[in-house]
Amino acid sequence: MDMIYGFLQSTGFSLLTFDRLIMIVIGLVLIYLAIKKGFEPLLLIPIGLGIIVGNIPYSKELGIGISDEGSVLNYIYFGVKKGIFPPIIFLGIGAMTDFTALLSNPKLFLLGAAAQIGIFITLLGGLFLGFNPLEASSIGIIGGADGPTAIFLSSKLAPELIGAIAIAAYSYMALVPVIQPPIMKLLTTKKERLIRMRPLRQVSKTEKILFPILGLIICTLMVPASLELLGMLFFGNLLKESGVTERLANTARNALIDTVTIMLGFTVGASTDAGRFLTMRSLGILLLGAIAFSIATASGVIFAKIMNLFSRNKVNPLIGAAGVSAVPLSARVVQNVGAREDPTNYLIMHAMGPNVAGVIGSAIAAGVLLSIFS
Repeated sequence: MDMIYGFLQSTGFSLLTFDRLIMIVIGLVLIYLAIKKGFEPLLLIPIGLGIIVGNIPYSKELGIGISDEGSVLNYIYFGVKKGIFPPIIFLGIGAMTDFTALLSNPKLFLLGAAAQIGIFITLLGGLFLGFNPLEASSIGIIGGADGPTAIFLSSKLAPELIGAIAIAAYSYMALVPVIQPPIMKLLTTKKERLIRMRPLRQVSKTEKILFPILGLIICTLMVPASLELLGMLFFGNLLKESGVTERLANTARNALIDTVTIMLGFTVGASTDAGRFLTMRSLGILLLGAIAFSIATASGVIFAKIMNLFSRNKVNPLIGAAGVSAVPLSARVVQNVGAREDPTNYLIMHAMGPNVAGVIGSAIAAGVLLSIFS
């Protein structure tokens, strides 16, 4: 009977607390949004189930949790804590990214840069709410809608906040189709949303090959701290565009990135136990993340309108919203919003320009912050 009583005391049911139950419900909600609503299922399903796993109570003597030295989850989480997984994800992103739209119309790079304003404004907001500069910098990257970069920078500057920052970053990435359209419509007129852009010019194979090489050299000479992310991004893109390493490019954009995404999402979710996540600081991060993402979206749209004041060839201001790094989701949102006004106006290829520029811009912004605060 003592053995039976001891076993019953060690079950998760007897150890379950209300705050852990709340976290399990949050995990279930993320899974629901992924399956039922189609919100970034490749991210939200691993994270959602990871949250459930991370909040199943157990006796500490078992040593099976993500923070227990020697556990399987602890070993996998090493790739998150040390910032190993994000550069590998950037390698895969580079191998699947087509920079044609950006090369065809280089001024679209300015829209990707403009969207990064949200990062620095949010940094100031974080300082105002009492976060130290390192924490505020890590939180600010959420404004770029770039989960891997947010995890990378927080692993360097504020490792204790990785879980909350990652959940906020990936949640807002998944909610791009919900958050962005109202902002885009609020800041543009119907006439602006109907603007048709000139067809993209033909980009030569030589340009596509030279871009990752020159981009790597120029960007990392300006901001060496971005080398780990941009080095892998441009490496992956060179594998794709060279035409002679298709096997490597195919591995990077499929099996490798999928494997790392599974491990990163699941262990990030598992790291958000109730004791560390359900705090006022975590709620502050979620609030700042929403503000950052909204400002980044608005900044891109507003800057596109400003560009039109000085440009003969007008750009549709909607594509400015794609300056955040949620590739290619935000470009699809631009297409959908534009198609509601004119179904024959195809904006997605134009939107891919600032979209991929946003990936580069957020990595550079992270490098700048890392250089200043590390």
